Amino acid sequence: MATPPSSRRWQAWLLGIPATLLTIALLAVAAGQAGAFAGSRPSDLGAVGGLLRPPSHTPNSVSSQANRHPDHPQRERAQIAPLRYEGSGQAAMQRLAAVLARQDRTVVVRNEPGYLHAESQTALMRFTDDLEFLLAETEGVIHLRSASRIGFGDRGVNRARIEVIRRAFDTSVEPKAGARPRPATP
Repeated sequence: MATPPSSRRWQAWLLGIPATLLTIALLAVAAGQAGAFAGSRPSDLGAVGGLLRPPSHTPNSVSSQANRHPDHPQRERAQIAPLRYEGSGQAAMQRLAAVLARQDRTVVVRNEPGYLHAESQTALMRFTDDLEFLLAETEGVIHLRSASRIGFGDRGVNRARIEVIRRAFDTSVEPKAGARPRPATP
């Protein structure tokens, strides 16, 4: 028995849906690889009065200073512990710079006494996140902030990345005097 023409059209249409979805997915990945989802570097990064920027207003950032912004809508979700160190704060910042230089798809873009700014990209779609670190020597900590440049959520990527950096920082050794971290490759 022959298939009616209307049924053949319906089957062709149904077969076209997966092909269309696959094409859209491939185009999105290609756009990400080309840098379409990198976003622009914020012009207001850095510390003002010992504070990094507040967390993002969307659930895509973490900050060890989130509690210093009591009315912020993402304060509780964004709160994360700072990096703790013993000894010299400047040596701790050097150690942190060396840890960041070893992270995949991460590059330190600003390294000043007491402040580091790095950019990290996700593997597939190349979303760029900004990581900031601020030395607070009187507290024996390095405050931090990690935020996605675009998008609403981050699926926990910023928090997970900071915890990987924390583990590497906590287990790393102090660099030798005068040693410099190897340059990061994007």
